[in-house]
Amino acid sequence: MSTEEATADARRLTRKGAATRDRIVTAAAELMFERGVAGTSLEDVQKAAEVSPSQIYHYFGDKRALVRAVIAFSTDAVLEAQEPLLGRLDSLEALRAWRDLMVVRQRGRDRAGGCPIGSLGSELAGTDPVARGEVAAGFARWETSIRDGLRAMYDRGELRRDTDPDQLALATLVALQGGLLLTRIRRDTVALEAGLDTVLDRIAALCVSGPDHNGG
Repeated sequence: MSTEEATADARRLTRKGAATRDRIVTAAAELMFERGVAGTSLEDVQKAAEVSPSQIYHYFGDKRALVRAVIAFSTDAVLEAQEPLLGRLDSLEALRAWRDLMVVRQRGRDRAGGCPIGSLGSELAGTDPVARGEVAAGFARWETSIRDGLRAMYDRGELRRDTDPDQLALATLVALQGGLLLTRIRRDTVALEAGLDTVLDRIAALCVSGPDHNGG
């Protein structure tokens, strides 16, 4: 079942059915982030969500369909948690505020966080091509938000003419994901801060005082 099909099915549910489905997905997302997809059984999800086995199969059919729903849920949750900052990363001030938000959120999880999208992707990339594609689409949404802000800066003449906003956006996402992974492994935010600060310093170095600057 594709993400679009799952969304269409969810829209056809009654209010009670939608609430049950959401409870199952939320429980599955939490378990899969903590234990991994392979380490989470449908029975685990059933117990955590306090539903019957028949309800899980009614809404999802099998574990693969549930994993798809978790990818969609996790992507939306991760990106929505960064709003409204993520939607307007079109200045150094906004980028630095977003950087601070990402660091503070990881500290709020006692430095044991990481990224649910990245965790799902690293586990599923080699075994489930469809899931890998959906995770990639989630990362693309994230990258697009960063890129839109940098392109706005470029279009206003605030970045040197030889700047590549697309490359900078990708580098920012790479620094973020690497930092989130190391935060989860090391239990500190040092790598996350270093990675994001290095990219933001690079962006700052590419900023110009006015639109007539040609760079070089």
